[in-house]
Amino acid sequence: MSVSAEVTTTFEELAGDAGTGRTDERYVVAARGVRRVFGSRAVLDGVDLLLEKGDFVALLGPSGTGKTTLLRILGGLDTADGGQVVVPQVRSVVFQEPRLVPAQRVWRNVVIGAGRLRAARERAVDALREVGIERHARAWPRTLSGGEAQRVALARALVTEPDLLLLDEPFAALDALTRIRMHDLLAALCARHQPAVVLVTHDVDEAILLADRVLVLSDGAIALDQRIDIDGPRDRDDPRFAQLRAILLAQLGVGPSHAG
Repeated sequence: MSVSAEVTTTFEELAGDAGTGRTDERYVVAARGVRRVFGSRAVLDGVDLLLEKGDFVALLGPSGTGKTTLLRILGGLDTADGGQVVVPQVRSVVFQEPRLVPAQRVWRNVVIGAGRLRAARERAVDALREVGIERHARAWPRTLSGGEAQRVALARALVTEPDLLLLDEPFAALDALTRIRMHDLLAALCARHQPAVVLVTHDVDEAILLADRVLVLSDGAIALDQRIDIDGPRDRDDPRFAQLRAILLAQLGVGPSHAG
C-alpha cells in the first residue's frame, strides 16, 4: 500500500532512485523527500527513510518536530503533502493510550473485526498468552492495570503479524518498573516476529535500550541517524551506552543531567 502525495508503486522504483543498488524485496519502508505542512509551517521537510525487515528505529526530537506526524503518515493515518512513501499493507499502530473498547472483553479487543468467532478467540488467547496475560482473556478493560492494558494493545497489534509496527510513545504513561518490564517484553516480541519497528519516544535511554538506529528530527528533517552498536541485553552502566546518550543529548541541545 502506498501513502503519499506522489505515489510510488514499487519499492524498487523508490529505493533505486535513492541510489542504494539494493533490490526492492529488502525494504519494508521506503520514503524520500517526505513533506507535511500545517499552515505556513513545514513540520516535515524532506525526510528520507529506508527500513528493512527486522529494523528497529527510534525517533527522537523536541515536541513539534514531526515525530508523530511521520509515524501517522507511515501508518496511513495522515497524508504527506509531498515526497514519496511506500509502506506494506499489513501494519499496526500502538498509541500511548491502549484505546481498548470498554464494552468488549479483552479477547474481543485483540481480534476486533476478525472473522469466525471460534478461530478468532483461539488467535486472541494465543496472542494474550504471548504477552503474558491470557488469564485476563474474559476480563473487561476497566479491570486492567495500565501495564496490562498496554500488553493487550501489543497483542492486538501483533496478532495480524504486521510487516511494520508503529509505536507512538506506548510506555510514556507507565510507572518506571512497568516500563522496564514492557521494554523486555517488546524486545522479545520483536525478536520473535521480526517486523520493522518505528518507535516515537522522548526518552533517550529507552531509544538506546531498544533500537538498532536512533533518528533525531530537527527543523523538519533527520539531523542525526545514529546506529546503536551494542549487543543486547543492553546495560545503562556500559561506557558505550553513556557515550551514545551524550551524543544524542548533544544533538537534542540538552546536557547530561537531562537524560531520560
